[in-house]
Formats: sequence, C-alpha cells, structure tokens
Amino acid sequence: MIFDLLSVKKAISFNACALQFFFYAALGGSENFLLSTMSYDRYIAICHPLRYMSIMTKKKCLCLASVAFSVGFFQSSVQTSCTFSLQFCGSNLIDHFYCDIPPLLKLSCSETFYCTMVTIYIVGIGTIIPFLTIIFSYMFILSSILRMTSSEGRKKAFSTCSSHLMCASVFYVTVFFNYLRPPSSVFTSQDKVASVFYAVVTPMLNPLVYTLRNQEIKRSIGKTMCNPTSSDGVFSVVRHRLGTFGK
Repeated sequence: MIFDLLSVKKAISFNACALQFFFYAALGGSENFLLSTMSYDRYIAICHPLRYMSIMTKKKCLCLASVAFSVGFFQSSVQTSCTFSLQFCGSNLIDHFYCDIPPLLKLSCSETFYCTMVTIYIVGIGTIIPFLTIIFSYMFILSSILRMTSSEGRKKAFSTCSSHLMCASVFYVTVFFNYLRPPSSVFTSQDKVASVFYAVVTPMLNPLVYTLRNQEIKRSIGKTMCNPTSSDGVFSVVRHRLGTFGK
C-alpha cells in the first residue's frame, strides 16, 4: 500500500491485490481477537492481581495468541477465496487506496450477494464476540475499581486500561461503520476516512500508546534525550528483557 501511494502509476496486479487483501484481512482479524485477549489480561491484572502470574503464564499467553492468529488467517482465507473467485469483466479501477471487499464487489459482474453475506457473517461473528468479551471484561473491571477505597488505586487501574480502551474504541467504531451496515452503491469519502483509521491509524498508535505507558521505556527515553552521547539509551531495556528471557 505504501509503495502504491508513493508510485506515480497507481496500479496493482490481480494476484498482488488478492495477496494484499489476504494479509490485510488476516492481520486485521488477528488484531480483533488480540484486543479481546488483552481485555482479559487487564481483567486478571485488576480483579485478581495476586493470582496474575499463575493465571497468565507464558504457555497460556502463547496459546491465546496462537488462537487469535489462527482464527484471523482462517477467516481471511474464506473471504479471499470467495471474493477473488468472482468474475471481473468491467472496469478495473478500484475506488480505494488498497484492495478491500466493498470496492472490489462493486467491480464484479457476478452475483455478489453470497460474498456480501459471507463477509457480513464472518466480520459480524468475528467482531461481535471479541467486542462482547471486551465489554464484559470492563464491566467486571469497573465493578472492581468502584469497590476500591484508595483513590491512588483507582487512578492506577484506570491508567492500566486507558491505552487499550483508546485503541479498541477506534478499531471497533470504524470496523462497524465500514462492514456491518447495509451495502451502498457508492463508496464515499467517509468510507475511505474510516478505512484509514483502522488500517493505518490504529496500527500506528498501538506501539506508541503501549510503549510510552511503560515506565522503563519513558525513563530510558528521558536519559537518552538528556545524554545523547549514550548509545545504550532505550535499547538497554530491550537487552534487559532479552537477558531475562534467556535465563
């Protein structure tokens, strides 16, 4: 997508378009389930802090991540095979800045009702279930926070959840807007703006939001800015983490 935006001739082959959409849908679906997994992690950290290490083991985290990516790549395979098995015999101009289902279906001269329903069901089930998981997790988290007597404890709990809530809100609002609504014959500029949020803005915000809330990273960045001659800086935290895992 970046290569296409920077190139003078905005063109992509049929196979490259299919490949681009496959990885876009696979990673988007995986992020969807990872966001719900992270809400479960927040729930354990706030509601069961003393049991956190025994519940969120490395094995369990690996299992949850594996399930998220497996489901993401499976649903992407179904959508990709359905969309790119259609006949495209008319215009080859995609009214979008990357290959996505809504603008591609508008170019097809085949009956697209089946693919539209497949997309709605897959995106609906694959989005609503994680979304409800997040909602229920935060209901328990909110209940636990309201029972806290310490204002410092409440502040810390809200701080733990704020970054995840920010990224999840942007992601789900734009996904619901683009995919879970009646099909339209026109792909408007509002659709493209919404696509930018969950295709570009959310993935860009994730590392910034989560990293900058890490106190070790912030301290390392501060030391590096105060002492630019130090080459260790931020990477000292990474080496420390890798050394810990190595042990």
